[in-house]
Amino acid sequence: MVNQNRGSLAGSGRRIGIAVARFNEVVTEQLLAGANQALTAAGVAEADIEAVWVPGAFELPAACGMLWRTGRFDAVVMLGAVVRGETDHYDYVCHAVSDGAMRLGEAGVPVGFGVLTCGTMELALARAGGDAGNKGIDAAQAALAMGNLRSELANGS
Repeated sequence: MVNQNRGSLAGSGRRIGIAVARFNEVVTEQLLAGANQALTAAGVAEADIEAVWVPGAFELPAACGMLWRTGRFDAVVMLGAVVRGETDHYDYVCHAVSDGAMRLGEAGVPVGFGVLTCGTMELALARAGGDAGNKGIDAAQAALAMGNLRSELANGS
């Protein structure tokens, strides 16, 4: 049988950095609550979770890179909400944030991507603890899985 590494969701002993956008804070506060809930449920100690707030979604990749380069975290999570408006700004921000997250991942940074890109505020709120769940939970679990996968591969297990 082929050796398989799945990146577990075990959080005991893990340290997680979270970058959160202040823009659309009514949404991002809920995403952060979901991420914290998922991480502590997985066994990450509250003292091992650190959140930093940045002005908006555009700054999230840079903040995650800063968190990672401290050497204090096993994975990082980016949480934000970009809601479509009347200009092209939405498209530029969405592209920049997703491209920045991909570059971090390609550089070996275990990232959980929790940036909502929605047409309306109602859709964003639905994905931040409403009818569509909480994507902060998904992002935190992805960060744990990728951080654990990185460790598994580094240890040859």
